[in-house]
Amino acid sequence: MPLVHLIYVSTASENLSDDALDEILSAAVRNNKPRHITGMLLYAGGDFMQVLEGDESQVDEIFSRIENDPRHSQVMVITKELVAKRDFSDWSMRFRRLVEHDEKDHPGWAPYFSSGFDAQTMEAEPGVALTMLKLFAQTQES
Repeated sequence: MPLVHLIYVSTASENLSDDALDEILSAAVRNNKPRHITGMLLYAGGDFMQVLEGDESQVDEIFSRIENDPRHSQVMVITKELVAKRDFSDWSMRFRRLVEHDEKDHPGWAPYFSSGFDAQTMEAEPGVALTMLKLFAQTQES
């Protein structure tokens, strides 16, 4: 069974409260854990960016649910590729809301998330999305 990671960007179909975001995270953990899916979810400016890692068929199943979830619109895959190992193996889903202080703390990355995630820009610069997901996973606040 091939191990893949899939990175996508989507726009929230409505302005989401912290409670709604917490419910999305809870649902992700609940759905991902039994399928051995790991990853990282970022939320900024009304947009999501997420990496899903796991068996290709399981990742495809979860991603299909996301594409059909009415809370997501303009879903766009940035990359899907075979990987030798997981980058987010410790989390069935790590989550981070990017806020104003993240722009100040990471000014080089701010153009990629300060107004939401721009999938086309990230697609044009291979590796940017994964590097950013890893950065914010490592700098996760307690």
